[in-house]
Amino acid sequence: MADEVVLLDYWASKFGMRARVALAEKGVKYEYREEDLRNNIKSQMLLQMNPVHKKTPVLIHNGKPVCESLVILQYIDEVWRDKAPLLPSEPHQKAHSRFWADFIDKKLYDACTKIWMTKGEEQEAAKKDFIEILKQLEGQLGDKPYFEGEKFGFLDIALITFYCWFHAYEICGNFSIEAECPKLIAWAKRCMQRESVSKSLADEKKVYELVLGLQKMFGWE
Repeated sequence: MADEVVLLDYWASKFGMRARVALAEKGVKYEYREEDLRNNIKSQMLLQMNPVHKKTPVLIHNGKPVCESLVILQYIDEVWRDKAPLLPSEPHQKAHSRFWADFIDKKLYDACTKIWMTKGEEQEAAKKDFIEILKQLEGQLGDKPYFEGEKFGFLDIALITFYCWFHAYEICGNFSIEAECPKLIAWAKRCMQRESVSKSLADEKKVYELVLGLQKMFGWE
């Protein structure tokens, strides 16, 4: 019997895009179901499949849900292990990749969100934090083509989905990410040459339009 795979997601979600990239890398066919998170409308399936956090993404594999994007990536890698391994096989390298992916979720998300949600001194502080975090990640990349070395993998997927939001951050914060982190932007452009990435990431102009709408909605203009 063929696998039944469903992804509950939101088009602009950095975290949902991770699952889309990983599934594309593995060549897994799935049904995509868009959640109307822009209007904070959550489907009954989402509430049933993720009753704890009630958020996307949720991967449903043969009726069983898997929640949280980094957990989903590891699940995809373990279940469809015969193609395009995402995590390194060596235990220390694997732990290293998981550490930095966790760092991205705990540090980068808050800093970049504040860039478009704040103004003045608070925004300047957020921009400074954001660039410092990116420079730390750039240091981990070094001169390698991808974070895990020669092959595109887990840590690349964890970070590249933020890239389609960079345009919005730069306009809102009036700064250039490439001027500060040229190696990281070169890495991002390299990743975008992969069909699994380019077809999975949201359009940066549509993301910016979404940000403008959210700023207007919440009075952050």
